[in-house]
Amino acid sequence: MDRLRVLICDDNEQFRAGLKSLIGTAPETELAGEAGDGREAIRQAELLQPDIILMDIKMPELNGIEATRRIVRSSPHIGILMLTMLEDDDSVFEAMRAGARGYLLKGALKAEILRAINGVSSGEAIFGPAIARRMMRYFSAPRPDKLAQAFPQLTDREREVLQELSTHKTNAEIARTMGVTLKTIRNHLSNIFMKLQVASRAEAIARARDT
Repeated sequence: MDRLRVLICDDNEQFRAGLKSLIGTAPETELAGEAGDGREAIRQAELLQPDIILMDIKMPELNGIEATRRIVRSSPHIGILMLTMLEDDDSVFEAMRAGARGYLLKGALKAEILRAINGVSSGEAIFGPAIARRMMRYFSAPRPDKLAQAFPQLTDREREVLQELSTHKTNAEIARTMGVTLKTIRNHLSNIFMKLQVASRAEAIARARDT
């Protein structure tokens, strides 16, 4: 059985060294090459035509998501697995839209990375446990149009806060996501509780999920 040829794309040299060691010692994989920025990742992908690319997102020259988009456009047969520190919803879904076949966090176990490489090579969509939980929360959250119909008394901003709240984010997480202060979120929640006639976050979430 031919080994899977893996291209490693990450700007952290020490992290690349760890991945090279992992790839080199696994019987089912071999190192095809490495790149330290997004533009080099594109050049190496075109030159080496690896089976799998392990792609970081935050890299100089060009980020990993845009690099993924360009590689998939020219070489759709290459399976790209994101391996990154970023776990926010925007990064996950943007990577998937760009054509990535999987998404793991850098804290993943070595065995998990190897399983993901094999899974992506077989055509599976691979997500680490933390990312899978985020996706489940995202898709189980009520959609904004449903909230608008169910709670016309709320402002658009209040419905946005309620949607974020329904994914069990803390006030601080909601504030960071929406780019506002913690005090602003507290004020929105106070208005939401009053308008929905609920006394707690749990009751507000339950009302939102009933929509």
